[in-house]
Amino acid sequence: MVDSPHPYIRPARPRDTVQVRFNDGRIFEGPVGTPLEEFIRAAGSDPQAPTVAALIDNELRELTYPVERDVEVTPITMAHSDGGRIYRRSLSFLLVTAVHELFPEATVYVDHSLTFGGYFCRVQGRELFSPEELAQVQARMVEIVQADEPIHKERVPLSEAIELFQARGDTDKVRLLSHRRKDYLTLYQLRGFRDYFHGYMVPSTGYLTVFDLQLYPPGFVLRFPRSDPPMVLHPFMDYPKLVSVFREYGDWLELIGVPDVGGLNEAMTGERVREVVLVSEALHEQRIARIALEVAERRDRVRLVLIAGPSASGKTTFSKRLSIQLLANGLRPFPLEMDNYFLDRDKTPRDAQGNYDFESLGALDVALLNEHLLRLMEGQEVTLPRFNFRTGLRETGPTVRLRPDHILLIEGIHGLNPALVPHVPPSMVYHVYVSALTQLNIDKHNRVSTTDTRLIRRIVRDAAQRGYSAQQTIERWESVREGEKRWIFPYQEHADVMFNSALVYELAVLKPLAEPLLLQVERGMPAYVEAKRLLAFLEWFEPLAPDLVPDNSILREFVGGSILGDFRMVL
Repeated sequence: MVDSPHPYIRPARPRDTVQVRFNDGRIFEGPVGTPLEEFIRAAGSDPQAPTVAALIDNELRELTYPVERDVEVTPITMAHSDGGRIYRRSLSFLLVTAVHELFPEATVYVDHSLTFGGYFCRVQGRELFSPEELAQVQARMVEIVQADEPIHKERVPLSEAIELFQARGDTDKVRLLSHRRKDYLTLYQLRGFRDYFHGYMVPSTGYLTVFDLQLYPPGFVLRFPRSDPPMVLHPFMDYPKLVSVFREYGDWLELIGVPDVGGLNEAMTGERVREVVLVSEALHEQRIARIALEVAERRDRVRLVLIAGPSASGKTTFSKRLSIQLLANGLRPFPLEMDNYFLDRDKTPRDAQGNYDFESLGALDVALLNEHLLRLMEGQEVTLPRFNFRTGLRETGPTVRLRPDHILLIEGIHGLNPALVPHVPPSMVYHVYVSALTQLNIDKHNRVSTTDTRLIRRIVRDAAQRGYSAQQTIERWESVREGEKRWIFPYQEHADVMFNSALVYELAVLKPLAEPLLLQVERGMPAYVEAKRLLAFLEWFEPLAPDLVPDNSILREFVGGSILGDFRMVL
């Protein structure tokens, strides 16, 4: 035998074990093919934030994933956005299964989310559940959770899936699958009940310990924990204005004749595409005109319109379209830019990481803003500030005086916060909340998150207008969301009116623009998991070229070509 130049290298036999290295440095070893869940259990999971999935070499995996080689693992808990989605999706499956067992004639629709942590659900095929019947459903769900029933996953031929849903009368899923390009579908099974859910699940029902059902006519609410804290139900809160917008959007979908993504795809590939686009836009215009009329009817009192909403909600285009409608009602809007009231950079508050917190109300000179508003409303001459973002200093702006037919318009993140205009009499202020408040669902059990819609809008806009890659936009998104949760969502019910900026057809237009950007996110980067999830979601939509989008549409704010881009009010 020839001596090896490297004596520490020696022949070895194939290993029949794998090693899992956790992100905290701990290493566990087990047989090849051991489910990831077993390693998670060996490592221990925080009961206050249970692990429901994991990243394996920066790929999101279910806990049923068999570990076939040595891997790096980062647990995904209920405190993570992906973990929350997995929990809510699994809980929806648990609800659908329990209703199927107790009331097989009932069809459950998971309609839309509620801010405190819940899904509004309704039933068809029978009357609304009575309190006693809803209690029976919850008891069956608890029973299934306590039994820790496994949730099985299987890949079946597409033809078999379509046959299953046809036999069950699930026409929404049949519509959806008729446009699917892949020849298979992944189904989940719980206690013999099979269904399609878009995205991953927990491995068994024992994970789903925190939930509640509450009657909320004309349906009920499936309550679930939010990410902070991750295993606690937030108090139930009624949001009558928000819920009314959801119901209005449901009426719009019925009017347009597009109940779900499958219905939209049929319209996109058929002869109804122009009808869907034009009616959707007409409903927007009708709503904006109604808001302008309401403001005009209060012209003897209202002198200020405050417009607020989260990122990528279309506030800029809405404000301009509202201005045009106000002009048509005999009022002359004067837009006042809130950003010009930023404090000098050295006086700006900082966040917990020591960075400037520009989203904080404390970053604005509220006292000066209120002084200027009151003087402008009284017809006095005011020299406005102009903020220089390059130097971080406030400079002198134009001098203006408003006439009696003028009305002030301010758009910004704090528009609904009462602390923004504490010195302006409430009777003189009209508040508008703008957001993509609801969206067309994939089918009756698979929601389309309005947050995802806004993120896709922003990815497309940031790339075209700001030079940001999809990766950069995704990496900033969590910080944006935290600011929204702190400064916008708590005040949304303060609005006098809510405007839903979602358009039923918009994801068909955004798809061909967003997909190439998302495909550029490199595997292994932190944003890759999110990019991959969004790409999988967009697969369900048939594409639509932006040519049919009207040039004053809110969607033009994101895809470009808006006729309102250079629109400015003349004093």
